[in-house]
Amino acid sequence: MPPNLAAARKPPTRLARALSDRTPRRATPLDLYQLARRFWLAGERVDVGALAARLKIGRATAFRWVGSRDLLLGEILWALCDDLMTTAAAAQRGRGARRVAATCEAAIRAIVGFAPLRRFVRADPEYALRLLTSKLGPVQARAIERMRTMLQHEADAGALALPLAVDTLAYLVVRICESFVYADVISDQQVDVADAALAVELLLSGRVMRQRTRRSTSTTASASGGKPVARAADRSATPNPRRKR
Repeated sequence: MPPNLAAARKPPTRLARALSDRTPRRATPLDLYQLARRFWLAGERVDVGALAARLKIGRATAFRWVGSRDLLLGEILWALCDDLMTTAAAAQRGRGARRVAATCEAAIRAIVGFAPLRRFVRADPEYALRLLTSKLGPVQARAIERMRTMLQHEADAGALALPLAVDTLAYLVVRICESFVYADVISDQQVDVADAALAVELLLSGRVMRQRTRRSTSTTASASGGKPVARAADRSATPNPRRKR
């Protein structure tokens, strides 16, 4: 038997069977997402009904899969931002506040330089910012969670002393980054991205002495005409000349 004929009669692999199968495959939520992503990257409008028609599924089915157009776009935006943030973090060295700040700067530069995202924001700034920087979309919440993980990792490694609660810091760092990414849209300002890294590093490594006692004393003094009022513990320790012995 010729070698090529013998090979043809061998049991086909799973790949060979899949390639030869002509049965139409049912669309999945991932198919819808991938198609929407291609539309978005090409600058075309993402319409859930049109996507359903392309995939030959019902409109109701498509909306059941994605929830809404806003949520679908939010997943696309997050996946792209997540990729850019991951690449930025992997390229950084060092430890502590400096590493976090450098990661933020690299991520901001990558996001600002990503043409499809820039086009999307400029086409409808108000809508884009609602998806990217509010609870309407998943981007901000997931970015905060990623930053929280990074900060906690640096803290657990002994490279960063957190000056505030980690959740508060993660939120503040992300908001700083957002203000630099979308500065031209939010306030029509041109900013230096390097300043974002400086701001983040100052936030994470700065030391601020809490002045609670001084503030409370000052407030009490103002209320009493400028004379400090002794605390209750001090008053109880002061002898009262009118007290009967």
